[in-house]
Amino acid sequence: MIMGVLAALGYSADKPEPQQLPLAMHSEMKEKPVLRVGQREGDILGSDDRALQAAVDYIAALGGGTVEIGEGVYSMRDSLHLRSHVTVRGEGEKTVLRKAPSVLSRLVLDGDFGEEQVTVENSEGFRVGDGVAIWDSKTNNNYTTVARITGKDGNTFSISRPLNGDFLVDDKAQAATVFPVVSGYDIEGAHIENLAVDGAREKNALLDGWDGGIFLYRAFGTVIRNCYVRNYNGDGISFQASNDVEVIGCVSENNAGLGVHPGTGSDRPVVRDCTIRNNGSDGLYLCWRVRHGIFESNQSLNNGRNGISIGHKDSDNLFLKNVVRGNGKDGIRFRNDPEAMAGHRNRIEENRIEDNGRTVEGAGIMIDGANHDILIRHNVIRDTRPAGSRSQHTAIYLGERAGEVRIEDNEIVADTAVKDVRTSATAKSSSTLR
Repeated sequence: MIMGVLAALGYSADKPEPQQLPLAMHSEMKEKPVLRVGQREGDILGSDDRALQAAVDYIAALGGGTVEIGEGVYSMRDSLHLRSHVTVRGEGEKTVLRKAPSVLSRLVLDGDFGEEQVTVENSEGFRVGDGVAIWDSKTNNNYTTVARITGKDGNTFSISRPLNGDFLVDDKAQAATVFPVVSGYDIEGAHIENLAVDGAREKNALLDGWDGGIFLYRAFGTVIRNCYVRNYNGDGISFQASNDVEVIGCVSENNAGLGVHPGTGSDRPVVRDCTIRNNGSDGLYLCWRVRHGIFESNQSLNNGRNGISIGHKDSDNLFLKNVVRGNGKDGIRFRNDPEAMAGHRNRIEENRIEDNGRTVEGAGIMIDGANHDILIRHNVIRDTRPAGSRSQHTAIYLGERAGEVRIEDNEIVADTAVKDVRTSATAKSSSTLR
């Protein structure tokens, strides 16, 4: 009988391995499930995060497909949690996911590491199902706990994940209904397209850590396309520990923190054709260990600090054909890291870097750490403002610890084209400036 089964599978003594039979795999199907959410018509009717989440979870349970969200403003009391292989697609700026106003209260009992409940002074406005963040005055932003309220008993509520640390009453521990408007944790192959996120910044507490209007953690191969992220009290778009993420054709503006924030070992990111403007801190901020990325044809404009920031182990990246203009300090800044932890082998090519230093004197390109093997080629670096109002006085600044930097064929208009204060004779002699 066993040999009969094996024979049916293609096994023979001359061919010891059974033949692979054709399988009807979900990922190869031409027709996959589609579900529409709308406020007036659709498969699911609703105007808040619960309707959207119900649709996403239903499609995820079928193995993947598409959730279409109709026009309207959707009130978000918790994140829209992305799922693997599910595409969420809106109708452009007609589809708005708006963060609900937050409430905040001090804790009256210490929240201990690993505990799955907290007790607050005033529980009014904290509802079961709401997203919530817990932190204290000594919390490193990476240890802020972001979860959901799963139950409530008076001023005590249970949460969906254990606390990341000890949050002490003596250190002013607090909880607030703040969270990313869209988030994806431990997923792969998700897409979010053609919708707007409104963070309602003026009505929400600052979320510093695990934050973003759109936030990803270990969300491999996620694509964010043609989305608008505005007015979030934190970063605009942030992805951490997430390889192969693409951010294409998006707008991130008027957010309190960073505009676009790839980091924490996110390899091979692509950020292309995005507009990043009027954010409170840096426009494009590469955090730790961002490698082999492509940052192309973006506009980083009028952000509060630097247009583009590169730092801790951010190596082997290409910055191509970007416009970096009117930012508060430097156009492109390499942060002050030691050689072992600096960003090496980065290429800065065909960018337009102009009129930066809007609030404090800056450089077009500032290399402030022990970075080496940097190529700066075919860029336009200039200050076009009238005499007396210029503050991007130096086009390229090579700091004391900078290593080999190749500077080739740039168009420069500045009081100082290249200011080289490197102390390493080897680095100076090995650099090419022309």
